[in-house]
Amino acid sequence: MPENSAYPVGLRLTGRRVVVLGGGQVAQRRLPALIAAGADILLVSPSATASVEAMVDAGELRWERRRYRDGDFEGAWYALITTDDPEANAAASAEAEARRVWCVRSDDAEAASAWTPATGRSEGVTVAVLTGRDPRRSAAVRDAVVEGLRDGTLAAPHRRTRVPGVALVGGGPGDPDLITVRGRRLLAEADVVIADRLGPRDLLDELPPHVEVIDAAKIPYGRFMAQEAINNALIEHAKAGKAVVRLKGGDPFVFGRGLEEVEALAEAGIACTVVPGISSSISVPGAVGIPVTHRGVAHEFTVVSGHVAPDDPRSLVDWSALARLRGTLVLLMAVEKIAAIAAALIEHGKEADTPVAVVQEGTTASQRRVDATLATVGETVVAEGVRPPAVIVIGDVVALGSDPLK
Repeated sequence: MPENSAYPVGLRLTGRRVVVLGGGQVAQRRLPALIAAGADILLVSPSATASVEAMVDAGELRWERRRYRDGDFEGAWYALITTDDPEANAAASAEAEARRVWCVRSDDAEAASAWTPATGRSEGVTVAVLTGRDPRRSAAVRDAVVEGLRDGTLAAPHRRTRVPGVALVGGGPGDPDLITVRGRRLLAEADVVIADRLGPRDLLDELPPHVEVIDAAKIPYGRFMAQEAINNALIEHAKAGKAVVRLKGGDPFVFGRGLEEVEALAEAGIACTVVPGISSSISVPGAVGIPVTHRGVAHEFTVVSGHVAPDDPRSLVDWSALARLRGTLVLLMAVEKIAAIAAALIEHGKEADTPVAVVQEGTTASQRRVDATLATVGETVVAEGVRPPAVIVIGDVVALGSDPLK
């Protein structure tokens, strides 16, 4: 005769009494979900882990420092038995059965009246998986489903009416795996994607055929500035009821003009969600083994836009102050102006032999690192044919890190 399967159900435990016996590692793993469910939790155990004690100290549950005794399950809706005392576990399980309290046992699943599924959550969806006596398979299936929901590879579109809006998504430094989970999911749900040249291009190939992909650099702008034309395109598509993703490289608010787009959308009454991205200022040096800070070497790092030369009246950078800093200097958009920048730093007191690394197309298959000093970096960039996008790192940390791809 085939074994009966477990009947899955979601327990609504808000304000309802839940008793947990034992304060060890199993309880430590299970308690956060019970707390999140709003349960009125009583922990009965002579001792508890430091993490469980922290939950008690935070007022998230009550703790009676003693062993189990008959009557502990009176008025309970759910019980979790996790002690290492077989006799106490058996007695507690018998009480739960007598009182019609659903009970999970960590020591003997067959003796329990309930099983804990492998659970995961993504954007309001709870995934619970039971595979009988194979908890590792349950966890593997759970992980696969949750990951698919998060990155959009498991299609589960929202059926509720969508509010028109724009998601401003930081795509990271270039490697498609370095976009955030939330950013990838929003891409999978988009109707329109307006992408920058420096965004992770490989992600665009994964989009369904119905998604309209617009190259921001090719938006006609006529009498408008390019940025104003992009703002207008975002507003136009959002007002048409589309789910719009503005995909940018790095982080939208690190030299990404993200706030300009947020302000334009707010003025037009369009809801905007900002999804931070991994900035190339940290991730690209890291990809070639350079830490922007290191104990005993650099206690600060400064990120600077190098798109205008130091002597340009539009420059807002205090180069003399930067030259006096002892930490790491990270330059973005500075390939064309690096010779002038290096000269200015040396003029203001920076040592000419300060190590410099130029990392072109960091985190991508075309990544390469070119090393120089502050005195030689200008001619080295020309000789090596370095092209944007590239991140330039100046400071003693350069000498610490070696390119892991070499």
